[in-house]
Amino acid sequence: MENMAKPQDEIPAQEPSQIGMDVRGEVLDRSIERSREFLLSCQDEEGYWVDELEANVTISAELIFFMHFTDRLDPVKQDQIVKYLLHLQREDGSWSLFYGGLCDINSTVEAYMALKMAGLPADQKEMVLARQAIFANGGIKKTRVFTKMFLAMFGQVSWDDCPAVPVEIILLPNGFPFNIYEISSWSRGTVVPLSIVRSFEPVHEFPEGWDVQELFTEEDRDLDFKPDGLPFTSWRNTFIYLDRFIKTIGKFPWKPLRKKALRKVEQWTLEHQEDEGDFGGIQPAMFNALLAFHLLGYPKDHPACVKGMEAIDRFLLEKDGRLWMQACVSPLWDTAIAANALLDSGLPSDHPALVKAGEWIIAKQVVKRGDWQVKNPTAEPGGWAFEFYNELYPDTDDTAEILIFLDRIEIADNRWKLSECQRAMNWLLSMQSKSGGWGAFDVDNDKEVLNEIPFADHKALLDPPTVDVTGRILWMLSKWGFKKSHPQVQRAIQFIKERQEIDGCWFGRWGVNYIYGTFLVLNGLSAIGEDMNAPFSRKAVRWLESHQNEDGGWGETCQSYQEPSLRGRGKSTASQTAWALLGLIAAGEAKNPVVEHGVRYLIETQNDSGDFSGSWWEDEFTGTGFPIHFFIKYHMYQHFFPLMALSRYRRQRDAGLNEQ
Repeated sequence: MENMAKPQDEIPAQEPSQIGMDVRGEVLDRSIERSREFLLSCQDEEGYWVDELEANVTISAELIFFMHFTDRLDPVKQDQIVKYLLHLQREDGSWSLFYGGLCDINSTVEAYMALKMAGLPADQKEMVLARQAIFANGGIKKTRVFTKMFLAMFGQVSWDDCPAVPVEIILLPNGFPFNIYEISSWSRGTVVPLSIVRSFEPVHEFPEGWDVQELFTEEDRDLDFKPDGLPFTSWRNTFIYLDRFIKTIGKFPWKPLRKKALRKVEQWTLEHQEDEGDFGGIQPAMFNALLAFHLLGYPKDHPACVKGMEAIDRFLLEKDGRLWMQACVSPLWDTAIAANALLDSGLPSDHPALVKAGEWIIAKQVVKRGDWQVKNPTAEPGGWAFEFYNELYPDTDDTAEILIFLDRIEIADNRWKLSECQRAMNWLLSMQSKSGGWGAFDVDNDKEVLNEIPFADHKALLDPPTVDVTGRILWMLSKWGFKKSHPQVQRAIQFIKERQEIDGCWFGRWGVNYIYGTFLVLNGLSAIGEDMNAPFSRKAVRWLESHQNEDGGWGETCQSYQEPSLRGRGKSTASQTAWALLGLIAAGEAKNPVVEHGVRYLIETQNDSGDFSGSWWEDEFTGTGFPIHFFIKYHMYQHFFPLMALSRYRRQRDAGLNEQ
């Protein structure tokens, strides 16, 4: 499907023109019909839906780094990326993590460095402004570990300023307190090949005039991690001293395990490449694997390198002479939610579009073992992944959403429901953590102490169970006939209730933020049969009611992860308004005037013309990669979640009328 991203000035402004309109009857039906028609028009001929995963500019800036470091420079691509970077530069010269966000020092430093490598002179206006923004926001000293590593790779800082990632960690047994399977799947896929890069400490010399030493101030001359006490006074201090010790012994010429570790990391990385070339389905793992192969002396025509570059090219998007890279792609996720929204809208369960989507999804089921088996060795594979190609890392969230969809459709030969779906259900149930909740990719991946190591400055080294994923799984289990009395369901309910915030909402790990978490929890608990008049539910309803904006919509800024006082606060968006409505409707509030006001907001802001006629547009990022540090705009969210909300509102409203 063609990328549907549109800059803000190309979307016709939607003014609320029917403030007093009746949102029931023909007005609502027509809005749902137009939304459904738009969504059906977006389906790929193979049966799936997918659109851009928009992220920050570091993803594309690092492609320039990668091309230079591995001697794969494509001048045309580099020029297109430069246009993309300059297009997204803010007036103050900086780049942000999300639309409307503050200056992000890492994005700004990496974008500046990429532009300088591409030939922009330091005295060009955009470069001067970027430099001023860097100085005003703490400079190089404030950058993250990954940014410092890129600076080290090009000789701008010492490798001693970067945390140790010894290649020998691959040799630590699975029962050891720290080993690669105690960190998240995304960290594992990134860190293992990165350990080769860090152990080689390579430096790609800049041609004269390309360095970025003008970014450094006197305060940036000492970038080492500083403890605030002696070893063993805190985990942070202990890990900092341990890091220093590892780097010290790493300078000794005698490294008895180095060759063995290098061979094992090389083999692990090769084994974790998909047949199509992808590594973990994410940009960091892909870049680091290919960087490792480059340092190990692999020629560019080596099959692993050729396939890896093909995978990178599949992540690229181009428009108006600009080129950028996605951090990930989401066809299975987009397809399952789009299909469920269409079913909610009343599309017949045997509609050709849904049958085609179902057949495509069934063919994508993961039937091979992956990293999840290390902690879950007795389970058989059966889940689904997020991306086109990522069979080693199926995830519980996608699997749950897909099972909801597959339960609802009618395909001529339904035998797969007794085989593939049961297999997926068994896998999913086996992935429940001891706490009662589900993480995304692994079981019991929750050793919080590991987030204190110097490398983990983004505090996302782990994949612990979360309420949003657990809420979706409860929602799915209810559709497949599970009852509250089921032991695993009881544990999941308890997990969720224990994590309700004091003001009534729930944290959203994978979506922004408390609106997302609250929506999924209310959906899950309501579907499984929890009392929606109970105090916990009423408290959540009051929280959603109190955070509705005057225009009738809901919105929440990504900044709420860093500033909890902003929870539930932000400009109204179509996706977040839909989430709030879905949560309230699940709690039995379809007749609530607050809900009607929200429905009216969606109808009034639906696009009337242009490429997006029948759908909605939002600039805001409402998806979360890593809280505080990495956010995503799923371009499909603005299309299918409003349809889902309007359709469920109609269904519950009609049910209420029939009861009268």
